[in-house]
Amino acid sequence: MDMQLAKRVALVTGGVRDVGREIALSLAAEGAVVAVNYRGSADDAEAVVAEIKASGGEARAYQADISDLTAVKSMIQSVVSDLGGLNILVNNAGLAIRNRFVDTTPDEWRAQIDANLYGALNLCHAAIPHLEAGGAGRIVAVVGDSSRVGEAGLSMVGASRAAVVALMKSLARELGRSGITANTVSLGMVETAHDPEWLAANREKLIKFYPTRRLGQPGDIAPMITLLASPHGGWITGQVISISGGYSMV
Repeated sequence: MDMQLAKRVALVTGGVRDVGREIALSLAAEGAVVAVNYRGSADDAEAVVAEIKASGGEARAYQADISDLTAVKSMIQSVVSDLGGLNILVNNAGLAIRNRFVDTTPDEWRAQIDANLYGALNLCHAAIPHLEAGGAGRIVAVVGDSSRVGEAGLSMVGASRAAVVALMKSLARELGRSGITANTVSLGMVETAHDPEWLAANREKLIKFYPTRRLGQPGDIAPMITLLASPHGGWITGQVISISGGYSMV
């Protein structure tokens, strides 16, 4: 299926590795011009850009800490100036600190809320005027299933991402008349996003929670993001779509 994304400009936050990288590659393969956001590793970002260009696509790397509204505004202005607009925003970047809630600290709470919730708020606030100007804008938030069903050890990331789910639903209602859709993709455990040693030690226990009897891969996620970002997703909005190998079925 042709996703009809030729020359649409997409910003993918946290686009340098794992799921974010695969999303950037998938959008570029369908013709989108991809702005690859990174916070710390310019080399990793440029590697993704080089991979996209080697396949005939268009991409450029942009550094910004998404928890900083000033930095986000500057990044989005640069994207619009350099690439000619902004049509698609994929809020993928975030922070998860696994720990029992009573053993967490207020500094850890703030770090996760800043990255997960304020990051989404900053990006949406700065991007929406450009999405409206470009017509048929798309916003997709990527969260973990802890935000939908809860998970021991991930109380704060679950809470902060659950707020993002509510934000997407509200924006879907608010922006629908402008042709903008806003959806959430909620993920089960994606293998490449976790420490290999921890996974090796816990794999057999973990996969018992998944009817598919395997953990996710970035390639399991990117096609849905690409669909939601495309004109084919134009009548899908305000939804929370779980890609979790059956881990959660509610």
